[in-house]
Formats: sequence, C-alpha cells, structure tokens
Amino acid sequence: MSINAKELDYRALNEALRKAAGEVTLEDCCGQRFIAAGMTNRHITISGIPGNALGAYLNGAMITVRGNAQDAVGDTMNEGKIVVHGNIGDAAGYAMRGGKILVKGNAGYRAGIHMKAYEDKIPVMVIGGGAGSFLGEYQAGGVIIVLGLEAGNGKIVGYFPCTGMHGGKMFLRSDCRDISFPSQVTARPANETDLAEIKADIAEFCEAFGYDAGEILSAAFTVVTPDSKNPYKQMYVAN
Repeated sequence: MSINAKELDYRALNEALRKAAGEVTLEDCCGQRFIAAGMTNRHITISGIPGNALGAYLNGAMITVRGNAQDAVGDTMNEGKIVVHGNIGDAAGYAMRGGKILVKGNAGYRAGIHMKAYEDKIPVMVIGGGAGSFLGEYQAGGVIIVLGLEAGNGKIVGYFPCTGMHGGKMFLRSDCRDISFPSQVTARPANETDLAEIKADIAEFCEAFGYDAGEILSAAFTVVTPDSKNPYKQMYVAN
C-alpha cells in the first residue's frame, strides 16, 4: 500500500498508517513528526525526509528511509529496526532500550544519549559515517558502533565522546589517537573476542547498505567501556 504524505500533517499521516494493512510506502514525506510512533508488526518504507522523532517508542515495526532523517530517530524505541540510507540529525537513539538503528551516513550530536539495556534487550546503533560531539552521552547500556566509512577526512567522532558513560560498550573503527576520552572510561584496541561481539551487527549493516563485512572488520577498532557504574560519585558529599 502507498500513502502520499505531501498534504498530510503528522496526525493525519499516522492515522493513515495505523489503518493501513501490510507493507506501506510513504511518498513525498516532508518533515512530519512522530511517524510510526509506538507501532508494531509493520514494514514502512519512506521516500522523502521524515521529521523529528521518527519511530519514537517503536515496538517491533521495521522502518526504511530512502534518504535522510531529522532529529531523535528511534527516541525511546523498545523493539524493531530503523534503517536510514542517508544521514540523521541529533540525539538519535535517545534512551532507546531495544531494537536496532542502522545509518549509512553520518549522525549529528548526542547520538545514543541515555541509551540503556532493558531486561534481555540490548539496543544497537551502527553509524556508517562519523558521529558528532557528545556521542554516547550518559550511555547506560547497549552497543554503539561507528565505522567512519562516510566520514571523509574528518574525525570519526566529534568532541567529548562518552561523557557520563556508565554502561554498555562503544566500538569505533579507528585507533582513536586523536580523540580525547573522559577519565571515567577505558578506551583500548579491540581484540578478536571484542570484534566477535559485533560481527553479526556488522554483517546486518553490510547487507542493508552493500558493504563488505570482512573489509570493515579487517581495520583497527577501539572499544570503549566505563570504569565505574557511578561516574558522578566523587561529585557528591556522603551523608
């Protein structure tokens, strides 16, 4: 089924999505917010640019974007998958606690902020290009992978990555010699055991976007983990 979004506001568009059956294609999407919020068991393909909070509270649906997406992709998503064939804005994966976000291009500021794991769910975000500043801010769980394939000659990550990180893992396809990490985390070269953890995620990324998994995994990676579950303990006075 195809829905032309050109003349629809976000409320009317989401109502049409809820009424649609089977796989749905949205044509001429132009900045409508909250597309597919909370949806389950649906495959949605979007042509155009969806607005903020695409797939917020997603609960099992599959979303494919044939271009760029704006801020807060996958905000608080619980389950499902979002695949973006372009770039994404700021705060992607905000507080996501399950599911996957795969991005071919670059991510803006604060990707993975407040990402967490919930019960048996481990959220995963794979960014094919580079990520802006404050990547993984306050990360409490889940996995963030940045590959730098579309990052050009710039850094794979902007300023202040892992600020407040107290859970989860981050994998950066770089030796990270030019990146400054906070004292509350450990950044070290990834070994074969580390890379085995993300092998399936890299394969899924490559299947979506046409890359070679072996070539990606043959490069040097840095794995970042928190040193403390409470990085702010030293900021408080004991009572």
